Amino acid sequence: MTTPAAEPTEPTEPTGVEPQEPQTELETPESRGEELAPYDAVVLVSFGGPEGPDEVMPFLRRVTAGRGIPDERLADVAEHYHHFGGRSPINDQNRALLKAMREELDRRGISTPLLWGNRNSEPFLTDTLREAHQGGLTNVVAVTTSAYSCYSSCRQYREDLAAALEELAFEDVSLNVHKIRQYWNHPGFAAVNTRLVTEAAREVKERTGVMPRVVCVTHSIPDAMDDTSGPGDEDGNLYSAQHKALTVAIADEASATLGETVTAELAYCSRSGPPSQPWLEPDVNDHLRELHSQGVQHVVVAPIGFVSDHMEVVFDLDTEARETADELGLDMVRVPTVGIDPEFVSGLIDLTVERSAEARGQDVVKPAWPISEPRPSTCRPGCCPNLRAAKPACCGMD
Repeated sequence: MTTPAAEPTEPTEPTGVEPQEPQTELETPESRGEELAPYDAVVLVSFGGPEGPDEVMPFLRRVTAGRGIPDERLADVAEHYHHFGGRSPINDQNRALLKAMREELDRRGISTPLLWGNRNSEPFLTDTLREAHQGGLTNVVAVTTSAYSCYSSCRQYREDLAAALEELAFEDVSLNVHKIRQYWNHPGFAAVNTRLVTEAAREVKERTGVMPRVVCVTHSIPDAMDDTSGPGDEDGNLYSAQHKALTVAIADEASATLGETVTAELAYCSRSGPPSQPWLEPDVNDHLRELHSQGVQHVVVAPIGFVSDHMEVVFDLDTEARETADELGLDMVRVPTVGIDPEFVSGLIDLTVERSAEARGQDVVKPAWPISEPRPSTCRPGCCPNLRAAKPACCGMD
């Protein structure tokens, strides 16, 4: 368990890319490209994280604001961050992703400014949008670091965007903000996860002569949040259904590529909240113990629910799950997250180009795998509701 807030699909340990701030190019409106019209800026919106010990508690208080969680409980969670020097890896990962996205935009000849705003740490989303307006930007498309569909991985981002715009409206700042669709089954995300799992399974098979069991892992959320994930006129459970569908697809594709049956199952990490509240299960540590009891000796753990190796990965998997595997004598290989894989980065830019064409009223072909139905760019009424309090959300029809 990493934080008391469920953040299912956020951004790796330092990626080896020298962190750089993105080039925003706000100085001269004449220099801006119109390749993504009607948008004159792209903003990467992420969860954020502390970058030093003094930032840990303020960060956790922001994350849990309004939930009545005492500082004593937050102090327990803070120890996970202090285990890594009080610094979450997420902001460095965002800098690396921004650099990779900028390079891909430049490679395509797209000069549209690329910005960055966090929900819970600097650079704060509201400040980024304010600076965008001061630079003459008026229409922004948001790329979130969260691929799946539920309240905390989609609507909460939309609520934060709406709150930022509401705050800026009091300053006579007017901006239009849209976002790309949730991309769990865009090939740039799903196919990359499949390739990474297949490569890891191949390595284990060649090294040991045994095909490993694959454990796909994502952030657990309360059962009630999963039950209401998806549009209000559907049955819910979209969050877990998306992960299960990708897990099955990964196993099928890996089996076809390797010429031998690959078995994959879904497990969860980062459960928080009171013990009386049901959350999605099984926990990854419990699942590893179950596999060991079945005689499994080699496992490949794939964090398909995450964009990069932020705290839920480096603590919950690389620390806690690794300790469990070592205790059991399991040979555990942890698969990389999509991070700044060129195919994933290219997919994010494809999604941005797709959204701009859609905004211009053009017919758009939306690639989707697995399951041929892509998520809509504009969320439908009642989608992934806030179960604690009704709040306005932008980028949707409610």
